[in-house]
Amino acid sequence: MRTTASTMRCGLAALMCVALCGLAPSPARGGALDAITKKDATRGLRAALDQGIDAAVGRLGAPDGFLANPKVTIPLPPALDKVDRTLRRFGMGGQADDLKAAMNHAAESAVAEARPVLKQALQRMTVADAKAILTGGDDSATRYFQTATSDTLRARFKPIVAGATAKLKVAALYDQYAGTAAQFGLIKGADAHLDDYVTQKTLDGLFLVMTEEEKAIRKDPLDQASSLIKKVFGALQ
Repeated sequence: MRTTASTMRCGLAALMCVALCGLAPSPARGGALDAITKKDATRGLRAALDQGIDAAVGRLGAPDGFLANPKVTIPLPPALDKVDRTLRRFGMGGQADDLKAAMNHAAESAVAEARPVLKQALQRMTVADAKAILTGGDDSATRYFQTATSDTLRARFKPIVAGATAKLKVAALYDQYAGTAAQFGLIKGADAHLDDYVTQKTLDGLFLVMTEEEKAIRKDPLDQASSLIKKVFGALQ
């Protein structure tokens, strides 16, 4: 009996022919795939990815979008994380908690900048890119965006993070906390630039959530709002 994964691969191959080659699907597939035109397939793929972008940015840009999600919460920088338990023994846990919250709120402020960058990359998608997404696995679209946008997003995120950390006095909190740790001989000082650290963690969280959204659309296209997404991705089931 053909497995679900095998069926999905066959469906992707058939859809790829429709979307990228303009060929009719094989008679064995028939049914829903027969009704999908090249134009519909292309629009359906773009609609699905556009929806995934909006959902990911919306989730992370909401109040406590990072802080309330354990999968993407930005922890203290490594040097400070190592000594966090020790400092808490001396009644300094409040400083660590304030710093962690401020870093995550800075990421929250920055992530909205991702939406136009990701959508520009979506519009630049080539036939070869679309083929790779259709045949590359459950996170292939996210990997495409990661390759196409990471440098631009990093450049856009960093000044926003820097502004947010300054406004929230994160730098002062960081210096104070690191300085206290140094007094106890636990570290020699900050071992990373705070804004770079928060910027990279913001990127990591964004692409993690995009992967989750992509997998959800692939797994259950009939649960999506767009009738075109249902038509195109539903035919792959």
